[in-house]
Amino acid sequence: MTTTVPKPAVRPTGKNTTAPRPARREPARRSAWENPTAPQPAPSLAREDPAAREGASRIASKDLGAPESALRATRENTAAPEPAPRTTWEALTEAVRETGGYPTRAQAEHLTRLVLTALGTHLTGDERAALAQSLPPEAGHLIAAQIPRPHPLTAREFVDALSTQIPDSTPATARWDVSSVLTAVSTTIGPDLTDQVLSQLPRGYALLFGRAELAAAMA
Repeated sequence: MTTTVPKPAVRPTGKNTTAPRPARREPARRSAWENPTAPQPAPSLAREDPAAREGASRIASKDLGAPESALRATRENTAAPEPAPRTTWEALTEAVRETGGYPTRAQAEHLTRLVLTALGTHLTGDERAALAQSLPPEAGHLIAAQIPRPHPLTAREFVDALSTQIPDSTPATARWDVSSVLTAVSTTIGPDLTDQVLSQLPRGYALLFGRAELAAAMA
């Protein structure tokens, strides 16, 4: 009886196994660099010659319709953005309205303009400039546009002077109005700048800025 031997699943690798002949490889073509008769590529002018690179840049700029001089002028004339104010005029006058309990923001705006205009006549130097820059532009202009007085008014005189500009005002209501505005301003500019502003004013203004510890000075 003849027995059929099954073929192995893996191809044997014995010595007697005939390995397939590799495919014939064509010789690689010689590159142009190896062939001295082939034309050599021209070197890059931009890489070899800085003057040529700059000239190419100028030509490209002209082709794009934006000469290099115009681009340079645009960069030089671009001003850095100004820092945004710490608050807005609307936010400041709304703070005055809430502090003073006024029924409308229009009334708060009117009082804010009166008080800041009067305050601008009492400040000079760095404190004046710092206060104007720390407030919204509308408020800062009211400070910076005033001519400083040769001698500042006392706190009581300051309130009395503003009382004459506020309709139906008394010394007590005028003090309330002035304090409402300056307290909101103090909250906006912070305690450090408030201290600097108070250093230029006579004793007694601290209460108007919401500094209760000096309330006796106004009594």
